[in-house]
Amino acid sequence: MSTTKGAQEIIEAFQEVPQNVKLELLLEYSEALPALPERYEDHPELLERVEECQSPVYLFVEVDAETTVHIFLTAPDEAPTTKGFASILQSALDQEKAETVLSFDESFVDALGITDLVSPLRIRGLQGMLMRIKRQVKEKML
Repeated sequence: MSTTKGAQEIIEAFQEVPQNVKLELLLEYSEALPALPERYEDHPELLERVEECQSPVYLFVEVDAETTVHIFLTAPDEAPTTKGFASILQSALDQEKAETVLSFDESFVDALGITDLVSPLRIRGLQGMLMRIKRQVKEKML
């Protein structure tokens, strides 16, 4: 298993701040989640619902001819923790090669040092997003 340069930067950002500031940092990430491109905004049926998330989170993955992965996620503003997780995964994995995404370390969330700060249900949602991203990449590589 491996991480990406983006993931490493995120891990370092979380490790550099005190425990009581980590949720604030997560909320900052929630504000950085890019909006969906029009092609998905106009066609929500193309997006996959992440059932592990309590909030309505949707994603779609594209893999181009060079096997570069493009990740699109949406989460409601009313769920900033979940939206922050979506933004973190998008920042860590978007524009990476498919092989890198498929071998991405699933213990990434542990390295952030926030498992004590958020509910296990939210952690399960993050893991669900990652699992679905990997599955979509695998399907598109066939």
